[in-house]
Amino acid sequence: MRFMMLMLPAGQCDAAPDARPSTEAVAKMMRFNKSLQEAGVLLALDGLHPPSAGVRVSSVDGKPRIVDGPFAETKEVVGGYWMIDVASREEAVAWASRCPLNPSDTIEIRQVFELNEFPAEVQQMVLETRAHSQPDASM
Repeated sequence: MRFMMLMLPAGQCDAAPDARPSTEAVAKMMRFNKSLQEAGVLLALDGLHPPSAGVRVSSVDGKPRIVDGPFAETKEVVGGYWMIDVASREEAVAWASRCPLNPSDTIEIRQVFELNEFPAEVQQMVLETRAHSQPDASM
């Protein structure tokens, strides 16, 4: 089962666009990341720039609305993520519990939809889309 663990770091909402984690914080996180990798459960991971360096695209009356950060109404933001493949929700929680969190940091765990969880017609649409988006191997 695939799970995305979303890091919701405290204080990230107000961070300057050029804010970076400390060397010590990165070192702690790298040790955690290495343990995920060595256990064979890590599929992907990345850290994200603060929302003050971001942009939001939404739809207003059917037209794109583009707003540059920072976003005043933001209470929590994603600061990074891990994609892991584990046997259960409980195992995902166990991994998140090992992460070196700062006070008030949070990790949100969300299971990734698998294709077999959808009705047959949806599975067929996805497979057809994937087939059309793959480069032609004969070229």
